[in-house]
Amino acid sequence: MKILVVDDEEDVKSLFEQKFRKEIRSGQFEFSFSFSGEEALSYLEDHSSEVVMILSDINMPGMSGIELLKKIRSEHPAAPPQVMMITAYGDSANHDQAMQLGADDFLTKPVNFVELKEKLLSIL
Repeated sequence: MKILVVDDEEDVKSLFEQKFRKEIRSGQFEFSFSFSGEEALSYLEDHSSEVVMILSDINMPGMSGIELLKKIRSEHPAAPPQVMMITAYGDSANHDQAMQLGADDFLTKPVNFVELKEKLLSIL
């Protein structure tokens, strides 16, 4: 499964690669990383049919994760089928807005990687 992680904090890349080392090595998961909403949209232009899941932070400079979600749902309705929003702020306003715009799931930081891994494996 190809997963695009969108987060303005670049250390997220090494964290995901560490937490999913076994799944990456076995070929179960393949991660790509974008460090802004704009970069994610550019990536999707070239790889939209490959990406199965997007994990996007909500609070990013420039284009927020909510704005990215709106664009994904309007410009790429066929792909990706799953978008999971991640935020450090577990407030109901962010959650409700993300779900109304078509998010498939919502996680709060710090990410519980055991729970995330279970959710990703259930999609496979």
